[in-house]
Amino acid sequence: MLKYIILFTVGAGLLACSSVNTISLNSSSSSNSDVLSQGNEGNVIDSIVAPYREDLEAEMDEVIAYAEQAFEKGRPGGSLNNWSADALLQSQIGNARLSGPTFSLLNVGGLRNTINAGDVTLGDIFKVMPFDNEIVWVEMPVESLTDIAEYLIASGGEPIAGARLKNGKLVVDGVTDDTKSIWILTSDYLMNGGDKMNFFQQKISVSHSNELLRDAFIRMAKKQKMLIWSDELRIEI
Repeated sequence: MLKYIILFTVGAGLLACSSVNTISLNSSSSSNSDVLSQGNEGNVIDSIVAPYREDLEAEMDEVIAYAEQAFEKGRPGGSLNNWSADALLQSQIGNARLSGPTFSLLNVGGLRNTINAGDVTLGDIFKVMPFDNEIVWVEMPVESLTDIAEYLIASGGEPIAGARLKNGKLVVDGVTDDTKSIWILTSDYLMNGGDKMNFFQQKISVSHSNELLRDAFIRMAKKQKMLIWSDELRIEI
């Protein structure tokens, strides 16, 4: 039920959700058709939402962290880029199933809102990441770093952590001359070619975390308490 109610109450950020369930107001029932034909769609929605609105608003208003400065996204980098990529990396890096050099990669377009200075609520994180995208671990041949670097240069920059792009080369922490493959932490949407990240077609294997990217953001925000702000330039074009 929560997914249904969020659609109507949380705000414009959540309306962009790619996998939120919606309530159909179309029906073959004559009574429903009569109600909608009289222009009372808003009243119908209000009657559905009313019992849940107060509880949901209280949940979304829960303060989970604090931001000393505003977090902004941008290209080639930004403080929100860095925080989101860092949060993804830190949320998964301790897993024993991950072996070898690992970095995180997201897309600027997937970060749908900024984080303002002050109290950070659960609703703020929903607005940053409204999509129900799962975290996946993608094993890639080390040679794919050349194609990823070319993509980052062409796009103007995307959120990354555990790696740096400089002088046209993507350098991943821990990669040596003997490295055969690397792991990329990303979303299932991007792994499946979203935002034209076609280099993922070279993948060797995929492991599913069974955790939503948004949930990892929430978990790391609660853990940090004071969101870690950084404007470090990780992509130099």
